[in-house]
Amino acid sequence: MPKKTIKEGDKKILESLPEEFKEDKYIEVGARPWGVYYVLEDSPNYKVKKIVVNPGHRLSLQLHKHRSEHWIVVSGNASVVVRNCEDEAKWSFDLPPNESCFIPMNVKHRLANFGKIPLVIVEVQVGEYTGEDDIERFEDDYSRASGRNLLSI
Repeated sequence: MPKKTIKEGDKKILESLPEEFKEDKYIEVGARPWGVYYVLEDSPNYKVKKIVVNPGHRLSLQLHKHRSEHWIVVSGNASVVVRNCEDEAKWSFDLPPNESCFIPMNVKHRLANFGKIPLVIVEVQVGEYTGEDDIERFEDDYSRASGRNLLSI
């Protein structure tokens, strides 16, 4: 198993997590303003993550140019928004535990937790590149940029 990677700034956040979210079987962990993710598997054409979204938080409206994503809800209820690239169509739906959805590459999407308990999903990324910098953000509650212009839509 590869050596674990914990960024210095994430250590304090990780120490404050409830015990059930402290993992020992991960390759990498990333603390984010909305919660935390754990990389469980990282291979050349796919990556598997456990993602925990805190109650009342959501990820940015984003797309990925090099990967698609499969989300499986483990606990909590996910609120999902999917838009086509021209923003002509928008789909919003909820996913309860044991339900899943597929997000194709180059499709705008957002994951949110409007519930009262942490949302836990397993995310399987498939594509030629699965790096954390393959994110183009369009809306973000935490004012993060993506390396490209952050647009408000």
